[in-house]
Amino acid sequence: MNSIKEKGMKWLFTAAASASILCVFLICAFLFVNGFSTMGEIGFTEFIFGTVWKPLNNIFGILPMILGSVEVTLLAFVFGVPVGLLCAIFLVYFCPKKIYPKMKSVIDLLAGIPSIVYGFFGLVCIVPIFRNLFGGSGKSIFTAGFLLGIMILPTIVSVSESSLKAVDKNYYEGALALGATHERSVFFASVPAAKSGIIAGIILGMGRAIGETMAVNYVIGNQALMPFDIFIGGRTLTTNIVLEMGYATDLHREALIATAVVLFIFILIINLAFAFLKRRVR
Repeated sequence: MNSIKEKGMKWLFTAAASASILCVFLICAFLFVNGFSTMGEIGFTEFIFGTVWKPLNNIFGILPMILGSVEVTLLAFVFGVPVGLLCAIFLVYFCPKKIYPKMKSVIDLLAGIPSIVYGFFGLVCIVPIFRNLFGGSGKSIFTAGFLLGIMILPTIVSVSESSLKAVDKNYYEGALALGATHERSVFFASVPAAKSGIIAGIILGMGRAIGETMAVNYVIGNQALMPFDIFIGGRTLTTNIVLEMGYATDLHREALIATAVVLFIFILIINLAFAFLKRRVR
């Protein structure tokens, strides 16, 4: 009887894993089949390196959106990663036990806030502040990067905290035994030992930053222009799709699907780069 149950559970788990793989395969097949054919129709060079996006004139150049996505992601990295990592270090090594449960609850609450609520917060609170500081409308690539930096904090903090807690205490105690202070033992012994897990948290945070749509849509300004100035409005690949897919038809719709292909490849490249870095660290 036990053998039958074990075989049944084995087949169940295999079916579940196969279904997940099949879903990924179908999504990739749909995107690549439709996307690459559209790129061939428009012209690969004109599509990827074109600087003008005018669907009504059948002009589809997504270079402004590619650069906008890159800039927003880099700004999110600059704003979110140092704060998130330092917050995780504080929670593990410096936070008083009485305060820890409250801080942990707040961080977990940040992770559960819908992205559209972040967007409203950015529109109502952050945009007016940046309008007063930098001029213009306040909606810009810089604003979007700052907001995304806040949004990726819970992911980076949670994964980094778990990695730091998993580090063998011998690293910390050995540093103390050699005469290092508490702070030096943390930053030069324990934290480097958790590099692999910290990088994994950064990868997950950057994945959310790249794919975020609704929150960015409220604060970026949505202008399909070359983003030479981060303090003016811009557009990312995700916002370009969500803004126009509702009314797009024919070649316009196919161009948006091709945009999704570029976004997919963009995310894949970043994940592979971080994975390579993670292996080098190990």
